[in-house]
Amino acid sequence: MPVLVEKSLVLYKNRPARIAHAGEKLEIELENGKSLKVRPKDVILLHPGPLEKLSHLKAMSGDVEIAWEILAGETTTIMELAELIFDEATPSSVWEAWEYVTEGLYFQGTPDAITVRTPESLEKEKAARAARDADDHAWSEFIHRVQEGKVLPAETENLSGVEALAYGRTAQSRVLRELGRGASPENAHALLLRLGHWNEATNPYPHRFDLAMEAPICELPELPEEERRDLTHLHSFAIDDAGSKDPDDAISLEGDRLWVHVADVAALVRPKTNLDSEARARTGTLYLPENTIPMLPPGATDILGLGLQDISPALSFSFFLNEADEIQDVEVTPSWVKVTRLSYAEAEEQLDVSPLKEIWQLTHRFGQLRRERGSISIDLPEVKVRVEEGVVNISPLPKLRSREMVTDAMLMAGEGAARFAMKHQIPFPYTVQDPPDTKATPNDMAGMFAYRKQFKRSKTKTIPDSHTGLGLEVYTRVTSPLRRYLDLVAHQQLRAYLKDEPLLAPQEITERVGAVEAMTDSLRRAERFSNKHWTLVHLKHHPEWQGTGILVDKRGKRGTVIIPDLGLEAQLQLSADCELNSRIKLRASKVDLPELSVRFVIESIEPAV
Repeated sequence: MPVLVEKSLVLYKNRPARIAHAGEKLEIELENGKSLKVRPKDVILLHPGPLEKLSHLKAMSGDVEIAWEILAGETTTIMELAELIFDEATPSSVWEAWEYVTEGLYFQGTPDAITVRTPESLEKEKAARAARDADDHAWSEFIHRVQEGKVLPAETENLSGVEALAYGRTAQSRVLRELGRGASPENAHALLLRLGHWNEATNPYPHRFDLAMEAPICELPELPEEERRDLTHLHSFAIDDAGSKDPDDAISLEGDRLWVHVADVAALVRPKTNLDSEARARTGTLYLPENTIPMLPPGATDILGLGLQDISPALSFSFFLNEADEIQDVEVTPSWVKVTRLSYAEAEEQLDVSPLKEIWQLTHRFGQLRRERGSISIDLPEVKVRVEEGVVNISPLPKLRSREMVTDAMLMAGEGAARFAMKHQIPFPYTVQDPPDTKATPNDMAGMFAYRKQFKRSKTKTIPDSHTGLGLEVYTRVTSPLRRYLDLVAHQQLRAYLKDEPLLAPQEITERVGAVEAMTDSLRRAERFSNKHWTLVHLKHHPEWQGTGILVDKRGKRGTVIIPDLGLEAQLQLSADCELNSRIKLRASKVDLPELSVRFVIESIEPAV
């Protein structure tokens, strides 16, 4: 190891330093004039000196290319290199020579072992540097055009990192960093809109929640040949929103027994198959205003959707209500059904005609029982947001008796299935909900808005318990196996029991519940944010929009309104004397799609009645 003495020129962290004192530790002087004590192994000797001051290192001129030509392909030392380039090996010439080594074009290595490039290696390095320089220049020009909002079509690939950030796939963006903007999905979204790379129709939210955007591609098995009860003589009705494409439940009446027929998805999707795993990973069908991404391959709906074929396979639940309006004598059976499809509006027109008249009466009795048991009814405005050929349509959902009838029928099937599973000790996914901290019976929109915040989230457990919000002593979801995975699991268990096949153990049910709960929140949030995105697109397309909001919450001068026509909650700045449930006439002022926000201007306020 070279001897380190006072006044030697050394390298410290790749910069020049001078040894002021040599001992067990070295005292070195740095370029900024400061002194530092370091270990000998922390420095590398360049020149033994003497160097009186670092400021004595002067720039020198020499012929580096001649030195390279002489040494091409060989190995040398820093002293020999300085001698060749500058005809002397002084501290200044050695430092200048070392900077050539640091540059890395002609030479590479350490002071004691410097590799000199061959002609071929030098040409390759020069070409690489020229290419990098060209890339740097092109990138600089690109950033300049980004600032001006005039990106060339051929440069859109440079926006891929911005797009990845806007989709939530990465946390950084070189473009945003060089523009001096924060690396947020919202900033990325705003930039892409400004550059015209995205337009208002680009909905980033399903991507941000890492949801599949294509229908699953899995081979569907044939519907098994098995004994099914023939219920085609019943007048069965699948009632849903107009335009629904996945009818998975229907109702009919036989004497005093109500039948709820559900698409027999478990006949095709067996536990632990590829189809089952795909459905489990997706959790459920993703409903977006612009598209629907099914949980199962589209062919499953074609085969199993009730009323899509002349005769449909179903898993049918039947029961009757006793004198106390309680569900009794639950039967579950695979069946064949003949189903007529109706919209809620069409069904509403038939509620005074048999058999829907009698079905309405039966389900209404059950609904009354639920209310007596303390079911919680939150009547807040709902809308359906759809995008058809680029046009956003927002339709308020009317409060129809037909909708209430179907809801109660499905809840009856859920309670009936749960009681059937309990009676026969079938491991099952039960849906439960704890009561809210306080009990209330709100009768205005502000009261309902406040009470909704107290709701406890429903849970799925393998131990049956009550569902307070629905007013049910026991409940499970079984009426949507085409679009909810845990409904499918319940069907798989029921079919296995009916056919005397092995059942999933409670622990296996719990594992499936855990997998679903991890994804369900993402699914619902993606749907909620997507609905708001398209609602704001609608407002951008209708800058003249005016409407009414109901004040449902107030904190100081900040208030929250619900706009029934849009199904939208918005924040407002209010006067101190504005009362809850006041009707506030609003005008949309500024829509910010990336921030998912809209500013409303208050036109007038009508006090609560």
